Amino acid sequence: MENTTYIALSRQAALWRQMEVVANNMANANTTGYKAKHMLFSEYLMPTRSTNRAVGDKLSFVQDRGEVRDDREGPITQTGNPLDLALHGDGYFQVETEAGMRYTRNGHFRLDEGGMLVNSDGLAVMDVRDQPIIFAPNETKINVTPDGTVTTENGLVAKLKVATFANPQDLRAAGGGLLETAQTPDIASRPQIAQRMLEESNVQPVVEMTNMMTILREYEANQNIIEAENNRMIKAMQVLSQTQTAQG
Repeated sequence: MENTTYIALSRQAALWRQMEVVANNMANANTTGYKAKHMLFSEYLMPTRSTNRAVGDKLSFVQDRGEVRDDREGPITQTGNPLDLALHGDGYFQVETEAGMRYTRNGHFRLDEGGMLVNSDGLAVMDVRDQPIIFAPNETKINVTPDGTVTTENGLVAKLKVATFANPQDLRAAGGGLLETAQTPDIASRPQIAQRMLEESNVQPVVEMTNMMTILREYEANQNIIEAENNRMIKAMQVLSQTQTAQG
């Protein structure tokens, strides 16, 4: 008798999780290199003990399967900063953390006090040999070609590593706009790097706002179903109680 309520609650729980994801997308609409996330749901069938053929032999619930990242490229914006780099197509910049290598599409880089190329959090950006990229104090004319070759007025410095993965969806958020994975990265054979550019978030605020309103309406509709079912149960128990009293 509680099946209707349980099914509606499973949908509400899924909508609540979906709202969290949409809200997170909205919060990162201006985060460089951020990729929007979407929920993946599936139908979960559970056998029922009901002998009523109209009900059927299975109940259909909503199951939260996880998040899917939208890896489509975001808009590219010109900044004029020679250390701002944007990636076209597949691939991630690789940075080194205390916990190991991490990956990002955020190419807003700078030089630290030692002349090392780092991201906005001070993490070293890796070259194709998995080594930091360090510039001499007198090197000021930094140039990065589309294939990642880094040169200055003194000549070749390094080649940026652009990592690719067999299963990009396996990359998980590691905080600070970074991603982590147990996969071994490949080096992109033909990277496409744009200097003095940054890739913006691919979140579409108007679409996310529309999603948010749709979720709210569906949540309210499910709440109405739960309340109506609760009222029906109360009335049914009242009728049964009155019937038993009359028979007694």
